[in-house]
Amino acid sequence: MPSPFPGMDPYLEGYLWPDVHHRLATEIARQLGAQIRPRYVARLEITVVEDIYPEVEIGVMYPDVEVLLAQRPSTLHEPSLTFSTKTPDLIAPFTLPLMGPVPHRIATVEVRDAANNQLVTSIEILSPVNKREPGLTAYREKQRRLREAGIHVLEIDWLRRGIRPLQHPRLPESAYLITLIRAQAAQAELWPLHLSDTLPDVPVPLHPPDPDVRLELGPILQTIYDEAGYDLSIDYHQPPPPPELSAEEAAWLQSLLRNYEL
Repeated sequence: MPSPFPGMDPYLEGYLWPDVHHRLATEIARQLGAQIRPRYVARLEITVVEDIYPEVEIGVMYPDVEVLLAQRPSTLHEPSLTFSTKTPDLIAPFTLPLMGPVPHRIATVEVRDAANNQLVTSIEILSPVNKREPGLTAYREKQRRLREAGIHVLEIDWLRRGIRPLQHPRLPESAYLITLIRAQAAQAELWPLHLSDTLPDVPVPLHPPDPDVRLELGPILQTIYDEAGYDLSIDYHQPPPPPELSAEEAAWLQSLLRNYEL
């Protein structure tokens, strides 16, 4: 069954996102590869980033961790202490679980010149670790290096939570954002998207004088949604992952799902 949403499905932003991310990268590379050969190739580059503050994603991207932490006090048998007397006023009113870094694999699609293996365009699909510190600063630094090297950057931000890498007083408010920064360009091309918007076709630039190629994001998302069977895992009776929707978005969502076969 297809997604009920005309564009990005906000229910994919939770624990399904790592799978969505890698399937998106794979399908983007597959579609591009058929259009740009034989002069160019589309390759996947996998980077492992440590999420050093995974606590903020417990219950969103890491629901299994939340369950394990909740079960830990009752399932683990720790040796009893010989001094068992407790003074009531020395007992802390709250406890918080402490977690170590969680490795997170991030896939990037790289369009390369086939003859020289030269990087031409980097297609960045943002993950939550890219949109909060310290990953936000690291990602901005990567983007700066790419621009200084004369590489086009196409950025796909389909996550409502977090801080956008691009900050500007005229940046329009939107649930999602697609950004294209061409090599040597003095401006960014933007596709701001609301929940009710269909996903656009966007250009992927190559070396001049070769023309841009078209990347059809709507069919790509629908393809991976069907292949992965996300409808079998999503409960559309529940609210989508955080952040909370605005009143206008919530009303539109209820109207949309009312006609969906749940």
